[in-house]
Amino acid sequence: MTVHHIERVEVDLGDRSYPVLVGPGVRHRLPAEVARLGARRAVVVSARPPEWTPDPGVPHRVVPARDGEHDKTLATVAALCREFADFGLTRADVVVSCGGGTTTDVVGLAAGLYHRGVAVIHLPTSLLAQVDASVGGKTAVNLPEGKNLVGVYWQPRAVLCDTEHLSTLPEVERRNGYGEIARAHFIGAGDLRDRPVAAQITACVALKARVVAADERDAGLRHILNYGHTLGHALERATDFRLRHGEAVGVGTVFAGRLAGRLGRIPAARVDEHREVVAGYGLDTTLPAGVDHDELLALMRRDKKSTSGLSFVLDGPAGPELVADVPEDAVRAALAGM
Repeated sequence: MTVHHIERVEVDLGDRSYPVLVGPGVRHRLPAEVARLGARRAVVVSARPPEWTPDPGVPHRVVPARDGEHDKTLATVAALCREFADFGLTRADVVVSCGGGTTTDVVGLAAGLYHRGVAVIHLPTSLLAQVDASVGGKTAVNLPEGKNLVGVYWQPRAVLCDTEHLSTLPEVERRNGYGEIARAHFIGAGDLRDRPVAAQITACVALKARVVAADERDAGLRHILNYGHTLGHALERATDFRLRHGEAVGVGTVFAGRLAGRLGRIPAARVDEHREVVAGYGLDTTLPAGVDHDELLALMRRDKKSTSGLSFVLDGPAGPELVADVPEDAVRAALAGM
């Protein structure tokens, strides 16, 4: 039997710290993690077929879910909470998510609200969820008015990133994850372009773990994780999610470089590096055809980080930081160049 190398990253939040395990076959560690919590029963919410849905090792109910932004609603959260109640789940038990980023978000929010909070363990199955969504305790659902507008911070008790799950992904889903890996290049993860995928995931998780440990609730430093996301989220909305999250973040990362260059924060070579890195992961670097710049500006003004005017996380002499009140003409000019 081959013993595969498993990476372990600790998210350091005092008595709420938890491990993130990365490697082939780590989904089989679920019963041990459930036992560590002392949970007697579990509800497993899975967007994957039965053969990829893990057994938690205790009496449990499997609730099927569907990945995708269109199910990322309060109605889904209510339906999940009713399943928990019907199964008799108590505060001493555990909820397990198995799926992509939207499943992770919705199940995390349901766990955070049910009985005012029950333990949750995430088994992210997409590259996007493994590098980003499953770590850090942000849970949210969408409203018709915008993405991720209703949510809570609810940290998981463990995250199991099984790289074997990635073998089941269509190519478009791999690209989706690479958008987040590309943006990590500019916020301290280093150049991951030639690393094996497990190393890329571990580096992104370790970066996120450091940031979340220092700023769990977005008071300052955690903003850097939203690099490329302001335009990214606006593009998702403007295309009705035809452009997937990671693809949109890739475009948003190129845009962040252009805008930082236009504001004189970074030299031309660093602007070009943004485009090269994103393109190097096989992602688009231009705006999709037919998006209206006025609509994008309106959506970006509604971004959760925008407390004053147009705000973006931008690279600069001291590294990435949140820049408020960016002049609209600079934003329009950067968009026009794409």
